[in-house]
Amino acid sequence: MSSALNRRAPRRPRNPSWWYGLAALPLFASHTAQAVPAYARQTGNACADCHAGAYGPALTPYGMRFKANGYTDTDGNGFKIPAAMQITGMRYVPKQGQSTTDLSEADLYLAGRVTDQIGGYVKVQSLNNGSGKFSTQLNDMDLRFAVKDVKLGEQSATIGVTVNNNPGFADPVGDLPGATANGPPTVSGTLLNPSSSNTLAHRVIGASVYALYNENWYGELGTYNALPTSMQDHLGYGISGDPGKLSDTGYARFMYMRDFKRQFFSVGAVALTTRRQLPRIGPTEQLTDLGYDFTYQFLGTKENILQLAYVNILERRRYATTPTGVLPGQLALTNGAVHDQTLTLSYTFKQSYGVVLAHLVSTGTHDVVRFQPYGEPDTSSNTFTVFWTPFGKDDSLTAMANLKLAATWFRFNKFNGSSTNIFGVDPASGAVVTDAKDLDAFLVSASVAF
Repeated sequence: MSSALNRRAPRRPRNPSWWYGLAALPLFASHTAQAVPAYARQTGNACADCHAGAYGPALTPYGMRFKANGYTDTDGNGFKIPAAMQITGMRYVPKQGQSTTDLSEADLYLAGRVTDQIGGYVKVQSLNNGSGKFSTQLNDMDLRFAVKDVKLGEQSATIGVTVNNNPGFADPVGDLPGATANGPPTVSGTLLNPSSSNTLAHRVIGASVYALYNENWYGELGTYNALPTSMQDHLGYGISGDPGKLSDTGYARFMYMRDFKRQFFSVGAVALTTRRQLPRIGPTEQLTDLGYDFTYQFLGTKENILQLAYVNILERRRYATTPTGVLPGQLALTNGAVHDQTLTLSYTFKQSYGVVLAHLVSTGTHDVVRFQPYGEPDTSSNTFTVFWTPFGKDDSLTAMANLKLAATWFRFNKFNGSSTNIFGVDPASGAVVTDAKDLDAFLVSASVAF
């Protein structure tokens, strides 16, 4: 899937399996952000105190405050080793292609408190590359310096600095795509969508200053820069996914959130703007993401937890080049837009049994040159997940470790601008016709964290 920025019109791939792998990315990514037992040992609280469903990734209001406080809260009972492990096994069954069953991922978390003001989160993952070998990558990183209980008039505030490698991951509510790894699969998505080609996630480094005032108002301002391609390679990321050379990059996040004890509500806005050269020696284009989001949680007594989250991000593009099409006089547009939307509804019973429904949509400006064969980058998909997390609660066998068994069905309604013949092949040539539904897949996973 090519964003077609600063390039000639993308050709249809000769090997559609490449598209299948990237299209299924959110199916795997949705299992990568969970509760970290190192934090439970540090605070003396069960995983379920910070996460709905005990294993996450959804945060409770207590978990949101813990994150904003720089991961530094502690029970005061001596030093705890700030490390945890996670192992995940998967059975992956695509509608087309070969089914696999393997140990898919092994993760090391370096996460916890260093001092009263310094804490962090670092995930190092080893992924099964499908040939019996594992590749190691630096996944999400969020290092913080936070000063709590700062008096501003009659109210208190937390003021801090975050250094991270994924715009949106540091967000306290955690409903942006960078925090959930649940952006829509896409031919040409927004910079804030980790499922986009040439995504910023894990390939940049940035710093932001943030403040949480009166536990209701949150603001964050920062900047990012792309890592050198050599460093991306050392961190486990191929240079073909390089986000390009970034300059004049700004990131802003503002949010109002309210904890009603039995309910929680937040509404926010996010913005990211940058000048990009892709490839790095090419001309410069301007990209600007503007979005809004809201989250509602019904917590009650935590026996029945319901959460609704919606994220809407629009990206405006001023392209640096206008490539020509196959027809005489056919030119690409000089300006365009892409639009990513995610709606997620989840229900958890007794913080052990849960259902998650997600509707994922990515659309864009019609451009017959940049988005072949139909001129549309639009995709639409749904996920349905059921899970069971028996541990991580005060009344379970252990509150400091956890297990998650999950089954997910991933379904495509539209891909590459069409629901049928999505690669635009000529059936008369004998080529295999692929419909959007042929990208559907089913996944069963088991993850253990300790």
